[in-house]
Amino acid sequence: MVRDGIAVIIPCYNEALTIGKVVDDFHRELPEATVYVYENNSTDGTAEIARGRGAVVRLEPRQGKGNVCRQMFRDIEADCYLMVDGDDTYPAESAWALCVPVLAGEADMVVGDRLSNGTYAKQNGRTFHGFGNDLVRAMIKWIYGYGFEDVMTGYRAMSRPFVKTFPVLSEGFQIETELSIHAVDRRWRIVNIPVEYRDRPNGSVSKLNTVRDGLKVIAMIGTLFKDYRPLKFFSLIALAFCIGGLCAGIPVVSEYLATGLVPRLPTAILAVAFMFIAALSLATGFILDAVAKVERKQWGAARIPPS
Repeated sequence: MVRDGIAVIIPCYNEALTIGKVVDDFHRELPEATVYVYENNSTDGTAEIARGRGAVVRLEPRQGKGNVCRQMFRDIEADCYLMVDGDDTYPAESAWALCVPVLAGEADMVVGDRLSNGTYAKQNGRTFHGFGNDLVRAMIKWIYGYGFEDVMTGYRAMSRPFVKTFPVLSEGFQIETELSIHAVDRRWRIVNIPVEYRDRPNGSVSKLNTVRDGLKVIAMIGTLFKDYRPLKFFSLIALAFCIGGLCAGIPVVSEYLATGLVPRLPTAILAVAFMFIAALSLATGFILDAVAKVERKQWGAARIPPS
C-alpha cells in the first residue's frame, strides 16, 4: 500500500469558515496525499484560504455538487480517491482507515458511516435529515437488496477503476445516492466503516435544502430504478394497471355472464385499456431488461485505461 497514491478531493461552496482547518487536518493525517479543493463559485474567499494552506485549488463554474464531482473524477489521477466535504463535519483521523481497504485491493468503495454509532443523530439538529436518510436507505434496500448503513454520507474512499467508470448523471446533492446505487448495481466491493460525526461550527450554514434536495434524491432513485432494474420497475406499473383493469372489468364481466348484456360500455372500454397498458408495460420491462443485461456485459468487459 502506497500512501502517496491518495487524492483527497473536497468539493466546496462558501466554506471559508472551515476549509482552512479541513485542509490542515488532512495534510496532517495523510502527509503524502495531494489535497484538491474544487471551488464552486464561492463568494467568501474559500479558494484563497485553501490555496494558502497548500491545497491544489481548481474552479468548477457549473453549480452543484454533482457537477463538481464529475469534473474531479475526470481530472484527477490517483490510486485512491478520498472524498470529503469542506464543512469540517468529518474527522480527518479516520482518513487512513477509509483508504486502507481500497489501497489493499479489498474494496472499491469505503463508506464513512455516520449513523450506526449514533453520532449523526446526536449532532445533527436539522429536522427530517435523519428521516430522509432512513427513507433513502429503505428504498435502496427494497429495490436493490443491499442495506447501506449510511447512504447520504459525503465521506468515502474509492478506487481508481470505480471512479473512472462511474457515469455521473446528477448535478447536485443526489451524487451520494447515485454513487451508492451504482456501486450496488455494478457489484463493486463495498465496505462500511463507522466514523464520528460532528455538526457544523457556529456560523457555518448547510447548503442542503431538506425538502427540495430530498425530492431530487427520490427522483434520482426513481430514474436509476428505471435504468438499472427496468423489469422490476415496469412490472410494478403493469401490476398497478392490471389491478385497475380488474377492478373496472370484474363487475362488467359478472353482469354480462348474468344478463348477456354490457350496459356499462365506457367502463368496459376503460378496463380493456388498463389491461392493454399493463401488457405493454410488462413487454417494455422485458425488452429494456434485456438491453440492460447486454449493457452490463459490455461494461464488465471494458478495460480500465492505464494510469
